[in-house]
Amino acid sequence: MGAIFDVDGVLVNSPHYAAWRDALRELMAAEWAGIRDQTTYAPDRFTDDMYQRIVAGRPRRDGARAVLDYFGVPDADRRAERYASVKQDHMTRLITSGQFEAYPDALRLVLDVKTAGIRIAAASSSKNADVIMDHIPMDEFAAKQHLDHTLIRPGLTLLGLLDADVSGRDLPRGKPDPLIFLTAASELGFEPRGCFVVEDAAPGVQAAKAGGMAAIGVARLGDADVLRRASADLVVTSLDDVSRPGLAAGRLERTAVSRHDPG
Repeated sequence: MGAIFDVDGVLVNSPHYAAWRDALRELMAAEWAGIRDQTTYAPDRFTDDMYQRIVAGRPRRDGARAVLDYFGVPDADRRAERYASVKQDHMTRLITSGQFEAYPDALRLVLDVKTAGIRIAAASSSKNADVIMDHIPMDEFAAKQHLDHTLIRPGLTLLGLLDADVSGRDLPRGKPDPLIFLTAASELGFEPRGCFVVEDAAPGVQAAKAGGMAAIGVARLGDADVLRRASADLVVTSLDDVSRPGLAAGRLERTAVSRHDPG
């Protein structure tokens, strides 16, 4: 069996939202100040909810174009490349300064499935995913959590724990197309039906299901109903609530006593 994890919103709380928001604010205040009145942009309109609906999970340039279209920015196709570039500058500074955090429940699930003999892959459209995962020390996490996992060695990062990684690749189609997950399954050595995907966004769940894979939706933003409508096989608000014995037996099910009920 193979387990395929999205990165942003599943494994880590990364600064993508802040980078997209601050990059557009910078451009509208300076370089694009002359066109601002031709748009519907205002700083307070760039909300986390808008980001999740419009940008999350998209390749960088597609995300840039989606934001510019949302705010009615003229010549959006041409300007998208510039916006994406400024966003990446912000993202690099935020990552370098440690402005992200790994989700402990996700790291516990990664360690548990790996220990159970399930091969794991990361599959994110973000070109920053590998850098972020390489800054997450699994040995330090295991020590802080008092976890005794024989697979942990000194200096091991989350990136080094993976059996396959297709993050940041220039694939011709993004989610909700299943290509990224199908590629991950192939590189893990499994047919799609032998894999499950862990996602936090509806397009990712839809991509998993379109590829013939099972999907766990982790509703970190109170969006359990959205993930259910996208046809997630199991929806939880914490990955601690995914049954480990169930996974070992090839089933997606909630623990018998759930500490986090998504409603």
